[in-house]
Amino acid sequence: MDFTLNEEQRMWQSAVHDFVSREVKPKAKEVDETGEFNWAAAKKMVQLGLLALNIPEAYGGPGVDAVSAAIAIEELGWGCGSTALAVAAHNGLGTTPLAQWGSEELKQRYLVPIASGSAKLAALALTEPGAGSDLKGGVLTKAEKQGDEWVINGNKMWCTNAGIADYIVTLARTIELGFSLILVPVDTPGLYIAPPEKKMGLKGSPTHAVTYEDVRVPRANLIGEEGQGLHYTFTTLDGGRISIGALSVGLARAALEEALAYAKQREAFGKPIANFQAIQWMLADAATEIEAARLLVYRAAYLKEQEKDFSQAAAMAKLFASEMAERVCRNAIQVHGGYGYSQEYPVERMYRDARLMTIGEGTSEIQRMVIARKLVE
Repeated sequence: MDFTLNEEQRMWQSAVHDFVSREVKPKAKEVDETGEFNWAAAKKMVQLGLLALNIPEAYGGPGVDAVSAAIAIEELGWGCGSTALAVAAHNGLGTTPLAQWGSEELKQRYLVPIASGSAKLAALALTEPGAGSDLKGGVLTKAEKQGDEWVINGNKMWCTNAGIADYIVTLARTIELGFSLILVPVDTPGLYIAPPEKKMGLKGSPTHAVTYEDVRVPRANLIGEEGQGLHYTFTTLDGGRISIGALSVGLARAALEEALAYAKQREAFGKPIANFQAIQWMLADAATEIEAARLLVYRAAYLKEQEKDFSQAAAMAKLFASEMAERVCRNAIQVHGGYGYSQEYPVERMYRDARLMTIGEGTSEIQRMVIARKLVE
């Protein structure tokens, strides 16, 4: 299987890289320090189609393939982990359920404005105070039919983008032992979005608790079929894991660049530390693992594009890339020595940002379960 990028993909990569170099990377430190999402860059992303990666062309999307979408998220991750995560969650989690299973009315009402830049981002609310990896057994949020409306009650946690979103796709129990996805506009009465969580990293990607108190939305806001919510969710998460893998590659790539530049200019014992084998081996391992992770991401994206089963491939890509990114960012700090522990150097931020990648959208332990189950089935 050949993963050499074609001309169109290379041109896309170059265009996104140039954009990120100008609009995203220079603001990464400020975004981390202020905890404010980079709206200025996000508004300019509309022209490139970066906020509509998973939206079909018929609704204003750029029509890029899955590998190109992964390329975009990697470049964003290279520039700023916070901005990349918010955009990845918006595309991979917030718009995907609507694009794949939403009604024509919902697509026209919500996807078209996003693609045109006249709407905010999108979010997906799954996790609850007592439900993380175990969605089936732990989700207590309920949606009941009353006339031509759904009435939703419950609590969600760790909802990325809730505070900057136009709508939140919500997983709720709708029938006995069944789940559904329902679109909830953020201005709906009874929906309360808590202040952003105070996190270790990714501070410019807002994460919120969300409370539903007799939230009423039209029955037509059901996405797809009632009772198919878990199936839609797991399929969506498979695609999201490709994005997290790509984002991890971008973070690691940025950390390696910083470590390499520092090693070339920092001297010890009369010569640049890049000349020492201990440093060279860390750099060599990082470069090798980044290439391997990228190929795993591309493979999963290719299978997705071909409409083949990509669940195991996505889990492998996410598992390896996220754990790789943590190692590479850790070693980038080690190359910097004491300076690497200082906030004056970007590797400190990159390490904090990379830490979540092994947790969000399925922990490393869950990825291993997915991979193993595919092996033995």
